[in-house]
Amino acid sequence: MWYALKRFLIGQPLKSADLGEQKLNKTKALAILSSDALSSVAYGPEQILIVLITIGAVAFWYTIPIAVGVLVLLLALILSYRQIIYAYPHGGGAYVVSKENLGVNAGLLAGGSLLVDYILTVAVSISAGTDAITSAFPHLHPYNVEIAITLVILITILNLRGITESASILAYPVYLFILALFVLIGAGLYHILTGTVSATNHVPLGTPVAGISLFLLLKAFASGSSALTGVEAISNAIPNFKDPGPNNASKTLAAMGLLLALLFSGVVYLAYYYGIAPKAQETVVSQIASQTFGRNWMYYCVQGTTAMILVLAANTGYSAFPLLAVNLAKDKFIARMFTIRGDRLGYSNGIIFLAVASILLIIAFKGRTEHLIPLYAVGVFIPFTLAQTGMLVKWLREKPRGWIVKLTVNLVGALISFTVMMIFFLTKFGQVWTVLIFLPLIVMIFHRIKKHYEAVGEQLRITTCEPAIPIEGNIMIVPVAGITHVVENSLNYAKSLAPDQIIAVYVAFDRDTEKQFAEKWENWQPDVRLVTLHSHYRSIIHPLTKFIDTVEHKANESNFRVTVLIPQFIPKKSWQNILHNQSSLLIRAFLLYRRNLVVTTVPYHLKK
Repeated sequence: MWYALKRFLIGQPLKSADLGEQKLNKTKALAILSSDALSSVAYGPEQILIVLITIGAVAFWYTIPIAVGVLVLLLALILSYRQIIYAYPHGGGAYVVSKENLGVNAGLLAGGSLLVDYILTVAVSISAGTDAITSAFPHLHPYNVEIAITLVILITILNLRGITESASILAYPVYLFILALFVLIGAGLYHILTGTVSATNHVPLGTPVAGISLFLLLKAFASGSSALTGVEAISNAIPNFKDPGPNNASKTLAAMGLLLALLFSGVVYLAYYYGIAPKAQETVVSQIASQTFGRNWMYYCVQGTTAMILVLAANTGYSAFPLLAVNLAKDKFIARMFTIRGDRLGYSNGIIFLAVASILLIIAFKGRTEHLIPLYAVGVFIPFTLAQTGMLVKWLREKPRGWIVKLTVNLVGALISFTVMMIFFLTKFGQVWTVLIFLPLIVMIFHRIKKHYEAVGEQLRITTCEPAIPIEGNIMIVPVAGITHVVENSLNYAKSLAPDQIIAVYVAFDRDTEKQFAEKWENWQPDVRLVTLHSHYRSIIHPLTKFIDTVEHKANESNFRVTVLIPQFIPKKSWQNILHNQSSLLIRAFLLYRRNLVVTTVPYHLKK
């Protein structure tokens, strides 16, 4: 049943030879790798207004110069990451750049920040998408968390089906969102030019604002810069592109930057001209669409596509997180399981880990997007800064042709990224201070994992001077539940291995049964030693494991190896297995991960 359900949800396994067919062209890559950055248009301008509303609506004209500053930062990041793509064509982004140019700890800081950021990408995107849905259908507000968790599960299943299949499905909503937003911006500008929108809705640019301060403006700028999260995802996912990967990735990055600039500028300008103020129960994009079209089918089209891209923006995390985890796992900083490809050739362990972590975040923050965005944004500007600084060191060290221009581009990117990062810490310290705790903890965990792998590798390496421990003999322990062909088959297998000693172990619940079984065994297998254990509390596992502990301890003193052979019969239909082999399955589960202990089942196949 489980296998059939898995095949239904995920699909049939793909051959390793099909890996080349799982590469993305520019059209699909733009959809799934840019969805995070493009979706931030739906909440980036709103974050600026949330800060300015503390002064009053008269301060809303500041959204225009703040938006210009965000666009300058966007240009610097696009040019900088374009250079990273060509300099490191195998992917890895900020982690690889920082590790190779600034040292291991800088690389781990960038890698840890990005891992957390991709988890937050999923949580923020899904939460924002849920907000868009409940803005259109207010009666769904009490179910925000449940809706968000359901959406995470659906996106996870899509990604487990493979990158190409998920991209084919997810590309349509992304391009529909882009089209819908361009229609919204075009219609809004038309209304403005024709005088349909009253000029009294907003205050003129340059209007004096009492109480405004540089601190507040910097805070608004930092909040608006949250629209730039996701820009780095393409540099991490170069291996997912069709050849030539770097060229296709660079063109996709440029297209994403242009689209993001146009959409962000349009939404900010319409929000300013319409005099939109942030509301708890309705997003800024929803208010713009409502004033432009009214609550008609076009409004619901804009809201529907906005909700879809906010949800599907999580796919950027699903695309980039597993690849970054692979780079860290290859360097032995996280578990090797993240390097294993699943049935559909995707890194399924990374996908599942990302989904579980995101669901926990959504539950912890109760789906409140505004609580997640500051942590999310500061997490991405740390690797932004480290990546640009790493490229500076690279150009100064290597000095390739045209290096001064490249150095200048990365210098500007590094300075702006560092400035925004510091603004976040200064203006939103109360919301982002946890970064100063969990990032060092993550780096420490990375080092502990690396140290563990190195210690294990050193012990396993055959070139070490330490001689192998000689095995003096072998003891076979066979748990038995009766006198049957299944037990006989296991004993014959044990005898074929020519061990020094075979011990059959029987767990009895009462003394009479124990005595009767010992007599029958003596007549049936007199050459095999039987040990009977009396269980006062009708437990099989406890007395058996206690006996194995005793034998194992004595065997280790004499350099004997202990092997546990568990008899098990296999019915014709696999689902019947659990009906007949509960004890053997439990015993195996309890013993399987014991150190220095070999545990195996000896199957006996039924003919009927």
